[in-house]
Amino acid sequence: MSLSIQILVVLAVLANAVVYGTDVLAALVMRSVYRRLDDATMTLSAGWGHYYADRRMPPVGITGVLSALVAGVLAAIAGSALSAVSAGLAVAALVLWLVLYARIAKPINTAQKAAAQSGIVPANARELQDRWDSIIYARVALQTFVLIALLVALAAA
Repeated sequence: MSLSIQILVVLAVLANAVVYGTDVLAALVMRSVYRRLDDATMTLSAGWGHYYADRRMPPVGITGVLSALVAGVLAAIAGSALSAVSAGLAVAALVLWLVLYARIAKPINTAQKAAAQSGIVPANARELQDRWDSIIYARVALQTFVLIALLVALAAA
């Protein structure tokens, strides 16, 4: 069972590393880029970015959450307490990340996608982007915690 736990944790690490990398890029690069762009260009860029990300990222995120969850359950069944607790903490952080995404980022993504597709930039375009940016460091911190917790789970498996 230890090998199954390890494989699942590795899968969770790889999937969540994609999300982590995407969020880090947004925090370290895209925030600064968007601040230098006019509202229309910023909205078109962000909107088309969300258009593609919202289609391609869900399978990655789902894989990360489910593999971490199953690894934690298997670790608990196998009596590997540290591995189970670490995977459980990773899942809890992922749930919190998902709450932030669903409540704050997703509605903004939807508005920016609609603006990009229609070519009509909303009057509050800058405020929308500022609101989206307001949680990016929290998202990065949560994903960092997730990866550390998963690596502990892997080491303890």
